[in-house]
Amino acid sequence: MQTQPQPEQLQQCIDFIKAIDALKEVQRKTYLLSESRFENSAEHSWAVATFALTLADYAKPGIEINRVIHMLLLHDIVEVDAGDALVYDDAARAEKAIKEVAAADRIFGLLPEIQSANFRAIWDEFAAEETPESQFAAALDRMIPLIHNLNTGGRAWQEHSVTYTQILTQNKKIERASPALWDYAHSRIQQALTDGWISE
Repeated sequence: MQTQPQPEQLQQCIDFIKAIDALKEVQRKTYLLSESRFENSAEHSWAVATFALTLADYAKPGIEINRVIHMLLLHDIVEVDAGDALVYDDAARAEKAIKEVAAADRIFGLLPEIQSANFRAIWDEFAAEETPESQFAAALDRMIPLIHNLNTGGRAWQEHSVTYTQILTQNKKIERASPALWDYAHSRIQQALTDGWISE
């Protein structure tokens, strides 16, 4: 028989929801497809979770797509405290990774104990990229900004002087999770090089 949540647990859940509302204020380095502005981290989380639902057929057999979606909804919550970092800026990403652990402690710690542990376990699994689900989630997390750049003339890549080699190095993990998705992405990246959007 399921235990009825206590009133204080409801308040903890509401406090968590209030805290993650700040994700709407975290500006990323990726332009909307309209190029009118940068997207925020909440928009990214929703988009990549929907991406997973849409591309479930491209996951390896046996992957629990609902777990992937859970990961993608939770993976960037830590940016409330840690902010975003350009994926091609290794130093900024290393600094952010340290901040993310403290952010996970604080933000997931707002939840009732069992739910806090469950959410944190999902976040830790995503960060480790050791399970098939986390690898597919990580691949989609990398692929969706590629799609934005490939449909905005490589605008963000150009503004940050990102090279073809950097793009391949940082995104090749897509192949590990889904060769078909990587074949698509790689061919488009090569075309971007041919079209002069990026340099080698």
